[in-house]
Order: sequence, then structure tokens, then C-alpha cells
Amino acid sequence: MKGNIMELKTIDKGKNIIENVKKNSIAEELGIVPGDVLVSINDCEVKDIIDYKFLISDDYVVVSIEKENGDIWEFEIEKEYDEDLGIFFTNPLIDKAKSCRNKCMFCFIDQLPKGMRKTLYFKDDDSRLSFLQGNFITLTNLNDEDIERIVKYRISPINISVHTTNPELRIKMLNNKNAGKLFGILKKFSEAKIEMNCQIVLVPGVNDGSELDRTLEDLSSLYPSINSVAVVPVGITKYREGLHHIEPFDSQGSLKLIKQLKEKQNHFISKLGTRFVFPSDEFFCVAGIEVPIYDQYEGFPQIENGVGLMRLFFYEVDQALKKIKVDVSNNKKYILATGTLAANYMENICKMVMDKIKGLNIVVVPIKNNFFGDTITVSGLVTGGDLIDQLKDYKEFDGIIIPESMLRSGEDVFLDDYTLSDIEKILDTRIITSKVSGSHFVNIFKKDVK
Repeated sequence: MKGNIMELKTIDKGKNIIENVKKNSIAEELGIVPGDVLVSINDCEVKDIIDYKFLISDDYVVVSIEKENGDIWEFEIEKEYDEDLGIFFTNPLIDKAKSCRNKCMFCFIDQLPKGMRKTLYFKDDDSRLSFLQGNFITLTNLNDEDIERIVKYRISPINISVHTTNPELRIKMLNNKNAGKLFGILKKFSEAKIEMNCQIVLVPGVNDGSELDRTLEDLSSLYPSINSVAVVPVGITKYREGLHHIEPFDSQGSLKLIKQLKEKQNHFISKLGTRFVFPSDEFFCVAGIEVPIYDQYEGFPQIENGVGLMRLFFYEVDQALKKIKVDVSNNKKYILATGTLAANYMENICKMVMDKIKGLNIVVVPIKNNFFGDTITVSGLVTGGDLIDQLKDYKEFDGIIIPESMLRSGEDVFLDDYTLSDIEKILDTRIITSKVSGSHFVNIFKKDVK
């Protein structure tokens, strides 16, 4: 499963308010400033970000802007065909996000405890967010007009949560009568040469085995429009009350799945020239075996889905360490806090770094997820409270390193509303956030040399 939860800000959709203007952009040159409102482009109303992207894709556009005093400024702009104006909106969508109408048997949001931030309970299923942010959508929210608009505006790539191509089974899994129409929509997008990446959340005993084989064969028939497929395990929290009973993948089930997908990859290499389908890292961790080598990920098309993330990180760390040509010392001691899933892997990474940087001591501490339950093992769902409870007895360290995936995107806030500064005060030490980048991880220790 993907190790984070997306949140959307609640914004008034009635105004296309400009929040920021890019430095040295067309907009800055014209005197457009934050707080201005986009009225129209080429006399057309801008209903959402897709309208905006489509309407500015020309070498001549007429843009109307409402200033703070109510004056309307009209600009005739000559530019490169693909050149952006350089404006960013308060609401990135310029519209209200479409919420999910499904009641999926495996929905993670339905397994959240009560009393969390309101935004965490919002289920998005919006093709515009798929295009802009890479979110996966089910396509059950689309009417004929929406489908035609995607084709007309060439909204691509789109990330699609497939789960199964069996219409009856998909209706059952998503609990939505429109879910069975999926493959017809995929074919239409393929004919329009819309690029797609697909995701299958695998539920043991439901859409695995022969059903998974069928789904992969169906999807492969639309290659190369469907560029890749990720298979990820269902995530189960301790709050799963009154929902369809699901058992998590265990070691034996994960090994069986990896073997099945290896056979499918070999089949697709012969048929398509690509492995096409990729299991997420979580299956390998649960099975207790090494993730595939670097080249087998074919450019990491599903990295955001946790497919190949470990291998890429290892490769980046290795490359960063090879670039250190002089002796580097760092006589400091750090805690590296991580989810239980990646703990052994991160211990190997840290050993590589410590072997290269003299005097460095990194202690890997796997954080058990008491908040969601110990079936949740990824770092991105570790809460501030669990960090505090499990690190409070560690003393005399120069800092605690955490992956930035533990925090809400763009903010210093954990899922349970603890902030970084809260944790620092309570644990009386500094918290260092590491990007999901091997070179950034290595640089933490190189820059912290004193």
C-alpha cells in the first residue's frame, strides 16, 4: 500500500485567486500579483485547472485579470506555444475536488479512527488530481462528458486504480454499479493515445490468483497506452470494524505472489518487450527476500507506489558514497526512526554510510505502529505519538532522523497533529527530516560535520 494519506484544503471555488507568481515569468512581467483573480482566457470561463492548462496552450492568448480594487486588466500575450504564464492558484484545482462514490472493501480511509483532522477523511476520485499530482482514480466518477473532455484536452498521463477487469468482481470490490464499465473506458483512452499507469490493490482470496492473471492479460492488451501496472498489498488497520473481513499478506502469500508475477514478467518480456507489471517492495519485505536489481525496474515507472523505492534509494546512496573522494569524519550519534517494514533494509544502508564516514554512529529504531495497529508497517504512517512513546528513553544522541514521508506534504505536521517542534521539545533533541533521496540522506551526515 502507499505509505501516506493525501489531504485537500477546503477552498472557496468561486474565485480563481492567484496565490503566487513565478519569478521572471510572463505574469510577473505584466504586473500580475498575488491576490489578483483570473477572470477569463480568450473570453472563456476557466472552470478548473484543466481548462486553464488547455486555454493557455497557444502562442497568442487574451487574459483578463481582476485587480484588488475591482478594475479589470486585459492582456494580449504572445508567447511560446507550451509556455506557462507563471501563476499559481490558491486552490490548485480552481474547483472543488470530486469525492469518491465507491465503498471499496479495502478502503484505507474507512479504517481511520475517529477524531482525526477532517481533511483526512476526504476521499478524492478526481481525474484532474491524477493528472496534476499523480493520484490514482477509479474512473467510476466519470460521465460521458468527462470522458470526452479527457480525450479532447489530452489529459495524460492518468493513474488508474484497476484492482480487477472482471466487471462483476469490480462492482463487488468497489461496491459501485458503475465499476464494471472500466475496460470500455480504458479502451477509449487507449484509442485516443492517453498514457495510463495502473494500480492493483491485491486482496487475498478476492482478486489474486487466476483473477490477477486475467486482469494483467486484459491490461497488457492495451500496451503501450497502459505503460505499467503496480501490484500493492491491501493495508489493514486495527480500526477495521464492521467491514469485509480481510487477512493481510503473510510471508507465504507474498512469496507465492512474487513467483506468480515473475512468471508474468517473463511472459510480458517475450510478448511486449517489457516486464509491464511490478510488485511493490512490501511483498519482498514481508517475504524476507531481496528486492530485484536496479535494471529490472525499467526506469521505475511506479516509484510513487512503493515499487522499487528501496532499490533506487540503495543505488543513490551507493553512488553518493562513491563520490566522496576524501576522508570524512563525523563523530556523532543519531537515531534513524523508520517503520518496521524497512528496518532491516535501513540497517544495511546505514552500515554502508558508517563504513565510509569515520566515527559516525547511526542506530536504527523500528517504530511499531500502535496508532493504526501493528499490521501497518510503512514509515509514511508512523505518528508523532508513537515516535515520542518509543524514543523517549533514548538519551545522548545528536539528533533523530525521520523520512519526510511521515509528515503531511509540504508541512511539519504528523498524521496525529503533532508537529516537528512538538517532538523536538518533548524529546529534547533536534529532528532531521530526510528526503526519499539517497544523495540527500548521505549529505545529512556530510553537512553535519563540525
